[in-house]
Amino acid sequence: MFSQLKEDLNSIFARDPAARNLFEIVTTYPGVHALLFHRLAHWLWLGGWKWLARLLSQIGRFLTGIEIHPGATIGRRFFIDHGMGVVIGETAEIGDDCTLYHGVTLGGTTWNKGKRHPTLKNGVVIGAGAKILGPITVGDNARVGSNAVVVKDVPTGATMVGIPARAASNKSASADLAFNPEPAKASPCFDAYGEAPGLNDPLTLTLEQVSLHTCSLEEKITALEHAVRALQKTP
Repeated sequence: MFSQLKEDLNSIFARDPAARNLFEIVTTYPGVHALLFHRLAHWLWLGGWKWLARLLSQIGRFLTGIEIHPGATIGRRFFIDHGMGVVIGETAEIGDDCTLYHGVTLGGTTWNKGKRHPTLKNGVVIGAGAKILGPITVGDNARVGSNAVVVKDVPTGATMVGIPARAASNKSASADLAFNPEPAKASPCFDAYGEAPGLNDPLTLTLEQVSLHTCSLEEKITALEHAVRALQKTP
């Protein structure tokens, strides 16, 4: 557990330019505190100490504003930036090198027992306020934009935006932001909120195409009107 914690702390320097030294991270980052509570609570949960694990997780929630169910599985080098309002459900599974921002929910969509929360693969970034709902899978290196609502599986390397979330095309960003097993050498193009520069929202592109088509039709109608008037004036 201590080796995991050391990795978690060191990985923050690659993902938060505000991080100045290890002491500051340990003493002032609520995401670190919440993760520490969870690591211990999860160990208790697996050992059968369910009530004690839940109590410890609630103490962590009270102190940090971050709610992580002790049954959730979290990989290595996990980072919650800012953190307030983050909720991670019981059956959620999070891979290595994932990043969550404030207001993120990994929630369930059913009251039935069993797998009901999302699975995040390696290198996933979830932007502020995004909701990932149900037993879906978010593929490696995927990005979810701020305030997006994801209810379907996300392909590897995709960037999702909107409500409900749609895949937005940005091949160059996907290449720059590919999963890096060495966080200290992460790309300088790190996509903090799941919104890469020059991102093309498919809905926006469709509306632009409709607008261009409408302008073209108006020009043709105007030309027809002029032609009809010219014919009417011809004796």
